Amino acid sequence: MLLEYVNKLMSKAVYDKLEDNSFSGKIQQCPGVIAFGETLYECQENLISSLEGWLIVKIRHGDKMPVVGRIDLNQKMPAPVEKKVALHG
Repeated sequence: MLLEYVNKLMSKAVYDKLEDNSFSGKIQQCPGVIAFGETLYECQENLISSLEGWLIVKIRHGDKMPVVGRIDLNQKMPAPVEKKVALHG
């Protein structure tokens, strides 16, 4: 689910070619997630890394994250249900 979330956010990335022919990229839904690279590929790789770091900080601090499609990482995971084993004998 986390990989799908990252992929969906990356599909919303916006890239610009800069005056020096390098690239910048950002994801509007994730304030502060920005990256640069000499090539578009390098910029994309750096943007993925920036997004992953941003997500780690958000999760660690319990900050609200953008809902992407049907993926809402803000929902708490249900507690695991313990199975009771019946002993026979």
